[in-house]
This record gives sequence, structure tokens and C-alpha cells, in this order.
Amino acid sequence: MKEPQFDRRMLEALICPKTHAQLSYDAEAQELISKTANLAFPIRDGIPVMLIDEARALE
Repeated sequence: MKEPQFDRRMLEALICPKTHAQLSYDAEAQELISKTANLAFPIRDGIPVMLIDEARALE
């Protein structure tokens, strides 16, 4: 079964919950990236998980 795809149009409405900055989409990792907060928010089953506690810190 194929995993649901993230709808890129959602990027226009989503912002980083920590910094309120724009996000970028990493299709390979299935994450939304906040460069200002150095966080990567996971996308699970096509749905972005926009919780700071669920985000991965970027190096």
C-alpha cells in the first residue's frame, strides 16, 4: 500500500510553531524544515505533525 502524499499547497498555510517562519518541504525525509528554529517536523501518513515535542533537531 502506498503512503499518502503530502499536499504541497499546505506549505502556504503552515508556519513553524516556534518561530512563525516559513517552512520548506523535504520530500525524501518526509519532513517540513524550519531553518530559523533548526527543527524538522515529521509528516506521517501525509499529515504534518506540527508539535515542537515531535520535531527533530537539525545539526
